Amino acid sequence: MRRRTVTAGNLDEILQVTAPAPETEQAATPPAAPRSREDHGLRTEFEFELPRGYVDEAGTVHRYGAMRLATARDELRPQIDLRVKENPAYLSVVLLSQVITRIGSITDVHAGIVERMYATDVAFLQDFYRRVNSEGHTRAAVTCPHCEGGFEIDLSGGRLGES
Repeated sequence: MRRRTVTAGNLDEILQVTAPAPETEQAATPPAAPRSREDHGLRTEFEFELPRGYVDEAGTVHRYGAMRLATARDELRPQIDLRVKENPAYLSVVLLSQVITRIGSITDVHAGIVERMYATDVAFLQDFYRRVNSEGHTRAAVTCPHCEGGFEIDLSGGRLGES
């Protein structure tokens, strides 16, 4: 078996070569009207509220945001990032910066923003990412420490300690 080395320069080339060929039948028919999110039932973006919030350069606290589902490409790209090669712990910073679509009024989320987040918020986002991408939802089963009753909470909304 022959291994192939992937670099930042040839990742796009590999993805283009391995992409499925467009079908000629589809090209002959006019494109259908875009379907809304409700039509196909697949939820691809999830709202969240950070426990502490991101504080920008102006001192504004941004708590609410959104994260989209990750693609295979999102998980492959950090593997070729030089920052991740130098420090594997940086993988989560790069990955989160790719899938977070907004934090408050900030829509250009990049690794520098994730780097400046509080550790509790990054840990929350890592868990949120795992739940959304592996389980497909943001609910978690919990048990009350007092009455031992079980119930579900939604991790995407509400402040810590609220139900």
